[in-house]
Amino acid sequence: MSEETVGIVGGGIVGLAVGRELTRRRAGVRVVVFEKEDRLAAHQTGHNSGVVHAGIYYRPGSLKAELCTRGRALLRDYCAEHGLPYDECGKLVVAVDADELGRFAALEQTARSNGVPGLRRVDGAGIAEIEPHATGVAALHSPHTAITDYVAIAERIAAEIESAGGRILLSTTVTGAVRGVGGIDVLCGGERHRVDRLVVCGGLESDRLGVLLGGPGAPRIVPFRGEYMAVVPEKQDRVRGMIYPVPDPRYPFLGVHFTRRVTGGLEVGPNAFLALSRRAYGRASFAARDLADTLTWPGFWRFAGEHWRTGLTELRGVVSASAYMRDAQRYVPSIGAADVRRAGLGLRAQALERDGSLVDDFVIHRADGITSVRNAPSPAATSSLAIAEHVVDRMN
Repeated sequence: MSEETVGIVGGGIVGLAVGRELTRRRAGVRVVVFEKEDRLAAHQTGHNSGVVHAGIYYRPGSLKAELCTRGRALLRDYCAEHGLPYDECGKLVVAVDADELGRFAALEQTARSNGVPGLRRVDGAGIAEIEPHATGVAALHSPHTAITDYVAIAERIAAEIESAGGRILLSTTVTGAVRGVGGIDVLCGGERHRVDRLVVCGGLESDRLGVLLGGPGAPRIVPFRGEYMAVVPEKQDRVRGMIYPVPDPRYPFLGVHFTRRVTGGLEVGPNAFLALSRRAYGRASFAARDLADTLTWPGFWRFAGEHWRTGLTELRGVVSASAYMRDAQRYVPSIGAADVRRAGLGLRAQALERDGSLVDDFVIHRADGITSVRNAPSPAATSSLAIAEHVVDRMN
């Protein structure tokens, strides 16, 4: 096969996985990764909860459902092959009272339709057997839900790309692209890089990059922030694996939950509230352009008009650690506000349509040699190796 150069915009786990898949499948391919930050996995990949999802939540038949199932198996094998952390500590999704049992039953049906491995329903006594400090009337136990280190995985994938002759260009901002005869010139400030094809995995910047490279204006990314609480060492043994609430089906967010880390700690979170910056991780971070892009999008106002009461509830948790932990204590009563400290903060790139509807599936556009991943929220990290297969299949 003749030599080909493929550019990848974005040095998160999805972009890197696509680069790796190309080097595995195509003899002679050269991969060039363009990353705006001075390190890889700087945003969503490096600021999530480290969970490897088993497919409980996603609409059967959707890309999320299909690629999460495939991706979990690929990721497990990849970690085993390269000696990376992968701990199947398991998850309980808990209904705390009878009012939640309707949503709980619907979630169970979704999980079974998706073939979640080892899934079983347990009652209150079963909850206590798995998680002695948790309470509830029923739960779904997913023993193969795991935790890992996505930054370590991303760095290992990058090393594979470089070993195959690829290049990783850090601190390199893509400012445009010019299609011409025989290829695409990727513009990075005053530099041009000629590639034959281009794949855009921009995460929090995916809408801007899509428009910059000639794609449609919708969907628009509206960033949501999620804050974590770290449980003090004296209480970390109160949770063995993961404890999640039954999610509200109106939203793609899973609710505040307890999650172990592969480093041994225990965290609570994240919540979900509108972010005022797409790149900064301080509690008071603000970027005028980011906020303007949100406020000038008609879909945001339609979404806000319908869900403002939920927003106020989330705001209480942002302001007050006591309010934040009040919901969490419904599941583990012995861990309260005095037992946690504010920890990290993550940003979620959530695509929003012009009509105000949240985009609940992966969205991938392809035109004129450019493939753009326009929406890849959770479980994108879990699904990353499978998303890469899917993207390369479409490129073919």
